[in-house]
Amino acid sequence: MKYYIGIDIGTSSAKVILMDENGKITGEASREYAIEEPRPGWKQIDPEVWMRGTDEAMEQLLEGCDPQEVEAIGVTGQMHTVVFLDENGESIRPALMWNDTRTKDMVSNLKEKIRRLPEASHVASIISTGSPAVNLLWLKENEPDSFHKMKKFLIGPDYIVYRLTGTMQTDYCEASTSSLCDLTTGTWSPEIRHLLDFPEEIYPEIKGTAVTAGMVQEEWRQKYGYGENVRVITGTGDNPAAAIATGCFARKYPVLSLGTSGVLMVPKSRIDFNARGKNILFSMDGKEISILVQGVIQSTGSSLGWWVKQILGTDDFTGETSQDDIDHLGESPLIFYPHLTGDKTIYGDPNLRGAFLGMGTDTTRKEMTLAVMEGICLAARQLAEVMCLTREEMDGLKVTGGGSKNEVWMQMLADVLGVRVQQMESTAGAGYGIALAAAGSRDGVSMERMIDHTVRIRKTFSPRTYNMGLYEKKYKKYQKIYQCYQEMMEE
Repeated sequence: MKYYIGIDIGTSSAKVILMDENGKITGEASREYAIEEPRPGWKQIDPEVWMRGTDEAMEQLLEGCDPQEVEAIGVTGQMHTVVFLDENGESIRPALMWNDTRTKDMVSNLKEKIRRLPEASHVASIISTGSPAVNLLWLKENEPDSFHKMKKFLIGPDYIVYRLTGTMQTDYCEASTSSLCDLTTGTWSPEIRHLLDFPEEIYPEIKGTAVTAGMVQEEWRQKYGYGENVRVITGTGDNPAAAIATGCFARKYPVLSLGTSGVLMVPKSRIDFNARGKNILFSMDGKEISILVQGVIQSTGSSLGWWVKQILGTDDFTGETSQDDIDHLGESPLIFYPHLTGDKTIYGDPNLRGAFLGMGTDTTRKEMTLAVMEGICLAARQLAEVMCLTREEMDGLKVTGGGSKNEVWMQMLADVLGVRVQQMESTAGAGYGIALAAAGSRDGVSMERMIDHTVRIRKTFSPRTYNMGLYEKKYKKYQKIYQCYQEMMEE
C-alpha cells in the first residue's frame, strides 16, 4: 500500500493528513499557532512557525504507520501570504498575510496606475490589500533595507515546499492571484514588474501543481523515517486544492467553502474580465491550464465566531446556532451586514464594516444569532450575482468547510439562494485535495477515479416557497445598505 501526505498551512493552524492509494484518509493531525498583530490591521507571521507546526503534526501523523510506504507529499495553504527570503534562503522579516490591511491607502492609487498599462490593465480589477504585489511594494517603500536584502519571494505553502526540498518555485494559482501575473499568458507580467520597479530575479519559477518540486531532504527523511525517494510536488493554494477534493474541477460545478472567509469557486472555460471575481489559473502538469473563478466574502466563519465567542462569550456554537423549528426562518425583520473586515469582490472596499439593522427591545439573542447567519447567506447571494452566475448554474451548489456542518445554515442558504444546496462530507478539504494531487502525480493513478470513490454528498437542502419569499423581500432591503453606508461615511 502506498501512502500520500497532504499538508495544509492555514491561517491559524497546520493540518496534515495521511491518505492511502485508494483515497481513504488513514490519519490526521494538526497544530495551532498564533499570528502577530503589531498594529490594528497588521497581520504577519514568522514562516518558521508554520514549519514548526508542520513538523510537530507530521511526527504525530506518522505514529503507528510505516513511513517507508509514503510516496509523495503535497502542500497547500493560505493564498497571497508573501514570504521574503535572503541570499541564504532565510526569512528576512515576518511574512505579510493575506488578510493584512496595512496597504489599504495604497491600493486605489496602484489600481489607477495599472489601469493605464496596455497589456496588464486587467490586473487592476484583482489587486487588493493582502496581494503579494502591494505587500512587496509596501516593503520596498517602508522597509527598503529589507527589500534590498530579499533575493526571492515565495507565497504561503511554497515556503514549506522549500523547507522540505531546498527548491524554490510557485504554481499557477499562487502566481495568478499575486497581482504580478499576466493572466492571458500565465507568466509574470513585465509591465507590472517595470511599474513597481522590482528586480526580475526575486520572482520564483512557475510550475504545475503536481509537478515534482524536489525530493525530501536528508534531515527530514531521517527524522521521519522516509524512504530515499519521497517526492514533494509544487502544490497550490487552498481554494484550488479544495476544488480538487470536491470534484469542482473534474465535474465542472460551483463550490462554496464556508470557513474563516466564504469562497465561491466556479470552473470556467475562459476568462471573463467583465464579471466580478478573481480568475485563478490552475495547471496540474504545467502545460494544460484551467480557470477557476473565485469570489470572496471576507468575514463568514469569522463573523459568526466574533458573535458567538466574543459577544456571547461561549464556545458552544452548536447550542447557539441550533433551531428545532426551521419553518419560520426569514420572518425576523433583523438584518446583519457581515462585512466586518471589509470587502474584496463585491465592492472592493477594504474600509467597509458590518452592522445590525432593525433591532428593537423585543429582539432576542436567538434572533441576532440567526441574523448573523442570514447576513452571510445574503452576502453569498449578492456575490453570486456580481459574478454573473444564474440560478441554473448555482443549482446543486456544493458546500464544504466548517460552516457546512450546520444544517440550519444550509437550509437558510438554500432558501436565500433559491437553489438546491448540497452538504459535502468533511473529508473534502484542501489537505485532502492536495494529497489527491500528490497521488495523481504518480504514473498509472487516476485522480478522477479516486474522486468518484471519495466525493460524497451528506444531505441535500431544497428551497422552500414560503421562506424564499421572505428572503426575497429581505434581500431587496439588504442591497440598499451599501449606498446608505457610503453616504453616511462620507458625511
